[in-house]
Parts: sequence; C-alpha cells; structure tokens
Amino acid sequence: MGLGSLFGKLLGGSTKEGGNKAEPAEAVEYNGFTIIAAPLKEGSQFKTAGSIVKDIDGEAKTATFIRADNHADWQSAVTHSERKAQQIIDEQGEGMFSRGHV
Repeated sequence: MGLGSLFGKLLGGSTKEGGNKAEPAEAVEYNGFTIIAAPLKEGSQFKTAGSIVKDIDGEAKTATFIRADNHADWQSAVTHSERKAQQIIDEQGEGMFSRGHV
C-alpha cells in the first residue's frame, strides 16, 4: 500500500466525486517532510486539506491541516494544499508535531 492509499484510509478515503471525505493525491517530498494533499469535497467545491509527515527518531509523526480556501476542481485544491503545506513546514518545522494538527 502506498503512502497515498495509507493516508486515504487514515483520512476516511473516498472518491474525488463522492462524499466530503478526503481523496489523497500522490505524496510529495519537501525539505525532509512528506506532504499528502487530500482536498475535502464540499458541495461542488474542494477545500484545502492534507497531512504532513516526517520520520523522527524512527517514528512517523503526522500533522493534519484543513483551511477555509475553496477551489472549483480537485487538482487546483491539490496544488494549493501542497503550497499551504510547504508554508506550514517553513513556518513551524518539526514543532507542528507537538499539536498533531496545524
């Protein structure tokens, strides 16, 4: 099972078109962190959301995020979610894992 599939299950995976649950995109690496964009479907739009993962001392730490930004299509939401995750990483670094969500 790939990271995208794993986090899809953790986030309550669904299809891009069904429900409001997260459908993760392919994981991307950024500055030693793994970003899994997982936009949430709300009506006809998609909300910015995802997870940031990093292995720290042999343990995978995960922080999730959901933002109010809405997008007309899933791919735009993925792109924005990845940029938002990069911003969170740049601002908070490993400190984000003390809360579990950002």
